[in-house]
Amino acid sequence: MTAAYPSPNSGPRRDGHLPRLVVLHYTGMASCAAALARLCDPAAEVSAHYLIDEGGAVLALVPEEARAWHAGAGAWGGQGDVNSRSIGIELANPGDRPFAEPQMAALERLLPGILTRWQIPPQGVIAHSDLAPDRKSDPGPRFDWRRLARQGLAVWPDAPAPAADAPPALPAAFAARARAFGYPDAPPETLLAAFRLRFRPWARGPLDATDLVLADSLARRYPAPPPLSV
Repeated sequence: MTAAYPSPNSGPRRDGHLPRLVVLHYTGMASCAAALARLCDPAAEVSAHYLIDEGGAVLALVPEEARAWHAGAGAWGGQGDVNSRSIGIELANPGDRPFAEPQMAALERLLPGILTRWQIPPQGVIAHSDLAPDRKSDPGPRFDWRRLARQGLAVWPDAPAPAADAPPALPAAFAARARAFGYPDAPPETLLAAFRLRFRPWARGPLDATDLVLADSLARRYPAPPPLSV
C-alpha cells in the first residue's frame, strides 16, 4: 500500500524529458520519520518520488510525471540533468546496515510498475553513486543488486573469470568500458571505486583483470541507451 505525503520540492521535467532511469538512494538518516521531514521541507530543497521505510511502507512524495530533486549534479549515459530523466527512490537506511527484508520486498513490488509505465529497461535502474561517483556512495555496499537482477529489475555482469595469465588491466581500458555502460567522465580510480561499490563491494586493491572483464561484459550487453524525449 502506498501513502501520499506530497513534497513541495519538485517541478516540471525540463526540455520534454521523460524518465529513462530509476535512481536508488539510501537516506543516510537515523529514521524514516527524519528523512520524510527533510524530503518534505522546502528549505532542504531535496525530495524523491518515493520513500520506502524499513517495514515496507511506500510513501509517495512526488508524482512520477514531475521532476523530483534527488540526484543533484551528475550524469549517466552522457546525459546530465538526471532529475529530469529519472524516478528517485529513497530507502530509509542510515547507510551502516543491511536493508530490511520487508523494505526490499516493497521495492521489488514497486519497480515493475515504474519500469513498465515508462518503458525503462533493467539497465536503467542505477545507484546514486553510479551517476555521481565523485561525491556519492549510496545505496552502498550492503545493497543487494544481484537480487534485483535475478528478477529482471536491474542488471548484473555475466562474464567468466579472467585467465590466470591475463595481462594487467589498463585503467584507460577500464574507464572506457565503464563509460560505455553509462558511467560519467571521471578519473579511472573514481570510476573503479563506484563500480566496485555496486558490483564488487568485497574487492580491494588496485584495478585488476576481473574489474575489466566485468566492465566489458556490461558495456557489451547493456550499452547506455539514449534518453527518451517527447
